[in-house]
Amino acid sequence: MKSRCWSPRVLGKYVLLQLPSFALVVAFVIFLRVYFNFPLFYTWAVIAVWAAKDAIFYPFVWRAYDSLPHEPMVGLTGKVKEWSGPYGYLEIRGELWRAGAAEGFSGMNKGEIVEVQEVRGLTLIVKPCSGGTGKIDESD
Repeated sequence: MKSRCWSPRVLGKYVLLQLPSFALVVAFVIFLRVYFNFPLFYTWAVIAVWAAKDAIFYPFVWRAYDSLPHEPMVGLTGKVKEWSGPYGYLEIRGELWRAGAAEGFSGMNKGEIVEVQEVRGLTLIVKPCSGGTGKIDESD
């Protein structure tokens, strides 16, 4: 699966949503510098640490800024965790997803390996992997 971590859309959204807090920090340290004689070195240090914090956290939080995280789900395989009636829950890449059986398939059994056929909202439509064996996608 291709990572969209560094796509311009996701990175741009992250930067734009971080700008207000960055601007407040800059305004605050300028206020401290002007009215309380805050040392210039500390002013730049606070600004640099704040910018570094945003850069360091980006790889850990970028998925929250991706508006289409389910697009690449089709074709992935996962393991059924719980199933009751037409819907259940399965684990794919360490995440728990709500799933429904594809047309022509009844309920799934716990522990069964299934493949995602389509996505409807936040529900994955799945069918059993052929032969019941399949490689579970555990990549990030």
